[in-house]
Amino acid sequence: MSGAASAIQAGCHQEIVKLDGVSFSYDSQSILQGVSFTIMERDFVGLIGSNGAGKTTLLRMIVGLARPQKGSVTLFGTPAGQFKDWNLIGYVPQRSHFNPLFPATVREVVLSGLYGRKKLFRRLSREDVERCEDALAALKIEDLGNKRIGALSGGQQQRVFLARALINNPKLLILDEPLTGIDIETQHNFFQMIQHMHQRHNITFLMVSHDMDMVRSYLGEEPKEKVGKLSFYVRHSHDLEDCRGTDLLHSLRKEG
Repeated sequence: MSGAASAIQAGCHQEIVKLDGVSFSYDSQSILQGVSFTIMERDFVGLIGSNGAGKTTLLRMIVGLARPQKGSVTLFGTPAGQFKDWNLIGYVPQRSHFNPLFPATVREVVLSGLYGRKKLFRRLSREDVERCEDALAALKIEDLGNKRIGALSGGQQQRVFLARALINNPKLLILDEPLTGIDIETQHNFFQMIQHMHQRHNITFLMVSHDMDMVRSYLGEEPKEKVGKLSFYVRHSHDLEDCRGTDLLHSLRKEG
């Protein structure tokens, strides 16, 4: 077990993400300038900002797809450049980045969440298949397993992408505009579901959203911090029950 994985199992209220003076520019245009912020275990953070504010760039740094030109990013107490435990981070991308003609079934998309940097070319085990079935059941999409992902509604697709992100039982879940492109009722149901996960389970959330009303309804009217064009809204872990080490998918499936 690596240092990051050991640290996160040691107890509650660990630092999950620490941004320290992060700056980034494309060509000569400054995108992020001196961003410092810390996300603690079981916090729910809403990241709000206009187009071009640097939200996507910041997410790319956290998931290891970009590095700051100044400052540092630390994940689970480990500098991002040395971080290896990517299974601790689940990521739900924007639906606009998904090709609806992609020839894969729901089950295949969810299983692809196991194809990490170390697992890409290995065969799936029985445990992997069981994890997939747990994920499908937990998100109430087991009846869609053999359907093509492109044939589903927007709300159904979001549940599939969430199941894919949860299959490794992550400790940090990043959602990039998860409410975009789905109807109001589906948005409400989806947001209620992730609120429930946050309140009942040991998981930390970072969600990018343009829906101010929905973010404020759960995270409060005022941001905890503003940095440039970015606003960080936070519901802290100390508002919740003590964290527990139970397996998220098994627990969600039992809850029905």
